Amino acid sequence: MSAATDDPGSGGPALEPGERTRARKRDQARTLALLVLAVLITLFAVLNTEKVSVNWIVGSGHAPLIIVIVISLLVGVILTHFAQRRASKRR
Repeated sequence: MSAATDDPGSGGPALEPGERTRARKRDQARTLALLVLAVLITLFAVLNTEKVSVNWIVGSGHAPLIIVIVISLLVGVILTHFAQRRASKRR
């Protein structure tokens, strides 16, 4: 890799032609992967719209299955985040 000058429009160093091609292909692959993921998530949501019974500690109710799944996912992500923060503070 040779020394490159700054590209004023990109906010970073200029890339050599081979690096530019690899970066473009990597960006295209990332975009395609995100598009496929978005389609799969959309299909998952559309296919899980039936109402389910949700039993709480102090009662029960009905909600679409996708809402129950998403709320469960978010609770899991939040609990994992706080558990990792707590573990990193102990080190």
